[in-house]
Amino acid sequence: MKGSSVTLNSDLTEMKDNDQIQWRFGNQNTSLAEINKQTDSMTVYDDVLDGRFRNRLRLDKQTGSLTITDITAEHTGDYELQINSVTKCFLLTVY
Repeated sequence: MKGSSVTLNSDLTEMKDNDQIQWRFGNQNTSLAEINKQTDSMTVYDDVLDGRFRNRLRLDKQTGSLTITDITAEHTGDYELQINSVTKCFLLTVY
């Protein structure tokens, strides 16, 4: 629903020391966020795609789940989560 928040769950309860996570959006696989436990780094790219995600992305450092706040129709689309070599896809539709 427009204006609410949605969490795309990684289904992890806790990331392991060697886990790498990357979230991507859309047909161009635009990077939204990533966590690399080996280097203890976490990055959120919320200024991509003309700023449609600016100040709206929350990445859970423990689980790797991604929350999008104050969603709009611009956030409708395909989201891809890659955990190490495993890929999980989400389709988000905002009304």
